[in-house]
Amino acid sequence: MFGKCVKSISMIRVHLQFTFLLILGLLCVQANAIETVDHQQDKALSAYQYDVIDIRFQIEPASSEPTDVEFSATFESDSGQSLTVAGFYNGESEYRIRFTPPAVGNWRYATRSTTADLDGNVGKLSVHPARVGRKGGVVVDPDNPRNFEYENGEQYYPIAFECDWLFALDAENDSDIPVTRQFVDTLAENGFNQVVMNVFAYDVNWKKDNRLRPEFDYGRPSVFPFGGNNENPDYQKLNVDYFKRLDRVIDYLDQKGIVAHLMVYVWNKGVAWPEAKSEADNRYFDFVVRRYQAYPNLVWDISKEALGYGHTDVNYITDRIERLRRADVFDRLVTVHDYSYCRRFSQNVDFVSVQLWSSELYSVMRNVCEAIAGKPILNIEHGGYERGPYEVFNGNYTSPEVCLQRAYQCVFAGTYPTHYWQGAAWNVIVANIDALPQQDRPRLEYYRHMQSFVDRFKLGDLIAGDKKSNAGFCLHNGNDLYVYYVPKECDYFGLRLPKDRGNRMTTTWFDPLTGNFDEPVHQKITQWPTVKTPNGDGFHLLVVNVHPE
Repeated sequence: MFGKCVKSISMIRVHLQFTFLLILGLLCVQANAIETVDHQQDKALSAYQYDVIDIRFQIEPASSEPTDVEFSATFESDSGQSLTVAGFYNGESEYRIRFTPPAVGNWRYATRSTTADLDGNVGKLSVHPARVGRKGGVVVDPDNPRNFEYENGEQYYPIAFECDWLFALDAENDSDIPVTRQFVDTLAENGFNQVVMNVFAYDVNWKKDNRLRPEFDYGRPSVFPFGGNNENPDYQKLNVDYFKRLDRVIDYLDQKGIVAHLMVYVWNKGVAWPEAKSEADNRYFDFVVRRYQAYPNLVWDISKEALGYGHTDVNYITDRIERLRRADVFDRLVTVHDYSYCRRFSQNVDFVSVQLWSSELYSVMRNVCEAIAGKPILNIEHGGYERGPYEVFNGNYTSPEVCLQRAYQCVFAGTYPTHYWQGAAWNVIVANIDALPQQDRPRLEYYRHMQSFVDRFKLGDLIAGDKKSNAGFCLHNGNDLYVYYVPKECDYFGLRLPKDRGNRMTTTWFDPLTGNFDEPVHQKITQWPTVKTPNGDGFHLLVVNVHPE
């Protein structure tokens, strides 16, 4: 009875902590929205480190295609830091410079343009320290290049969710994004901190489920990033209103602490793209980079399945990367969703995106680590597509528990996972998950438990690939902490612990389906230490702490 009371008190404490964090997150949402201010010649504008600020310039366009006007601003801090940021046309005779201050202090800026009214404007920024929860952009950890961190030095461990059509949820709503907020809130509450999404996609090329309700099918959107529409495109102009609405999505992800893994192109979703490297193609690509580079929650992906459909070749992908790096002064991370490209040209990408479905997933991901040294590795599609209320596209695995197993195999291989749910994959998005019957809801809470476990034991800092048991997989710190993935087939689990580290150990079982820990067990380390696995049919995680005495 006492043990049950302790467990109940613990659950109440966790619930209260989660409620407090949720309230804090809502407060941060109100504070962190992008700020738009008018350029002022004589008055210093106020900004915050790592917050996005738009500086607005109102003029009469002097060009038939105002998005082609050359416009930039050079920002210089009192400490000598200098960044030249390209501006963009925002419609209705308005140009903007979108800037995220990387450091506190006083900054000055001066504009340059081929248009007289945009040239030679000078102004000041007073940049205050970062607000609570603002950590800056995602970078590669210089001390551990398999890992990510934020600009402020805190670790970033991605647990990603692919939602290609996230752009479409409120794309036809010119005033608000209620559906987007509802769905993004659900992702944030369940531990996801990265969303893989497209700038634009049109429709899938496979047969759709006859049961699919029209309100959940976002294929064939009426919106389009160019003039005209997808059936009759006008490549001579860009649809600025489309990008204004996409801004709201990227911005809200930023408010919720979720990285937008933004795929600039996708070749197999029916988009009527202009000819590669044409003036229209370059106009689109450059505009996307200018408009979104300042967001600290952004990483670039040149294209989904970049070389898989014969649309282009490695030279084009390399050209796009080089063009992006010349334009993006914030140096956001760049990848390409194509393992063959990343393997052949690893020097061109900051992290590796793969799509590997093998049943021996752990071993395959370890092979990727060996093939591409010193890069973070994200498995965007591991063949697990959790079933939903409609059959959208079945991979090799649809069980939520098997999908979770495969995600943990990526984790224990020293790489990063991505989750698919068929209720929010490709053209289909069911945003209000709570309205579904219980049997149709995804088990997203599994990933909340994963994020909690990752954070508690700092899994990103642990060593992967060493065999420290007679089954399963291990992460360890080379000293006194060993974390094991124990397959469900194991009744007894043998450990291989170093003999020179200690003679006693504490073992604690973690259930990845419930998020619960069993009571720790203290025992002596024998010559062949073995532990009995908990009851149940699922896999478990085992935490072993070795004690010197």
